[in-house]
Amino acid sequence: MTTPPTSTKVLVTGANGFIGLHTTLRLLQLGYHVRATVRTDAHEKDIRATLFKHTDTSQLEFARADLLKDDGWQDAVHGCDFVIHIAAPYPVVNPKDENEVIIPARDGSMRVLRAAQAAGIQRVVFLSTVGAIVDGHQGENRTFDETDWTDLGKCGNFYHKGKTLAELAAWDFIHSVENKSKMEMVAINPAGVFGPVLDNHYHTSMEWFRTIMHAEVPGVPRMLIPIVDVRDLVDILVKAITVPEAAGKRFICSTASIPLPEFADILHQNFSKRGYRIPNRILPDLLIRLIGLFIPKVKAVAAYLQWEYNLSTEQTQSVFGWQPRPYRQTILDMAESLIEHGLV
Repeated sequence: MTTPPTSTKVLVTGANGFIGLHTTLRLLQLGYHVRATVRTDAHEKDIRATLFKHTDTSQLEFARADLLKDDGWQDAVHGCDFVIHIAAPYPVVNPKDENEVIIPARDGSMRVLRAAQAAGIQRVVFLSTVGAIVDGHQGENRTFDETDWTDLGKCGNFYHKGKTLAELAAWDFIHSVENKSKMEMVAINPAGVFGPVLDNHYHTSMEWFRTIMHAEVPGVPRMLIPIVDVRDLVDILVKAITVPEAAGKRFICSTASIPLPEFADILHQNFSKRGYRIPNRILPDLLIRLIGLFIPKVKAVAAYLQWEYNLSTEQTQSVFGWQPRPYRQTILDMAESLIEHGLV
C-alpha cells in the first residue's frame, strides 16, 4: 500500500460533519483525490465553500448517498481505492426510539461495506467510538483497551449502542465468506472529539462548550471527559488507509480523560473576562440527578458520575507513532473557533 496520494482516490462518507470536514480537508492537503458523499445539493455547496477557504478543492468531487437507502452507494465507491466511513447519526440526547440511531448506523455501514467489497476497495477505515468500548461498564475503575467491548445490555446511550452494533456487524462481514476479495478494515475508536470548527453549522461535538459557555447549568458534575483533538484523530484516519500493520485492528484515540471541572476551569480562566459566565463550581451528584429530571442532556451524564477509568493508546502509539497535542490547546482552539463563527 505505497500508492502515492496523487494517484489515489478516497471516498469519505458524512463529509459535511465536524470530523468529515476535517478528514476531507486533510486528504486534499496531502494531495489525495476525494469523493465525498452528501445527501443534498446544499451540503455539497456548503462543503466546497468551507474547504475552499483552506485548500485547493479541484480534486474534490461529490456523490449522492443516504445511509437509509441502497441507491447511490455503488456509484459512490466506483473508481475509489479506499473508503473512510464516518457517516452516522449523532444526536445530542437519545431520541424516543433507539432505532432512529441504530438502523442508519448499522444498516448504513453494511451498505457502505457491501458496496466497497463489490467494487474491489482495498481497505475501509471505519470510524467507531470509545463508546463502543467502555459504555455499560460504568463503575469499573480500570484501564480499557481495544479488546474491550461495550456491554449492550447495560448501554443506555443510543449513539454508543448504534456504533457498537455497527462496528460488530462490520467486523462480522469482514471475517465472513461474503468478503470474497478479503477487503481489509481498520476501526478507529475516538474519545470525545474537540478542536477548531471549520464552519458555522451546529455539530453535536460542540455541545459541551455551548452548555458551559452559555451557563445553561449552574455548575459541573464530578465526572471524566475523554478528549481527542479532531486534527490528531484525522491524522490517524488518514494514516490508517495505508499503514500495513493497521489492518484488522481497532485503535483508541484519546489524548486524556480529564475531570469535567478542569475542563470548565480552563474555559473560565480564559473566557470569563470576555463576557462569558462560565460555571466552574462542582455540583453534588444528587443535584445533577435532580437537574437531569428537567434537562435531558444533564440526565445523560448521571451514569458517568465519579467513574474513574483510563483509555490505553499503546497500540495507537506503537502502530502509528501517534503523539497528540496537549488537551488544553484543543479546548482553547475549539472555544476560540466557536466564538469566531458565532456559535457561542
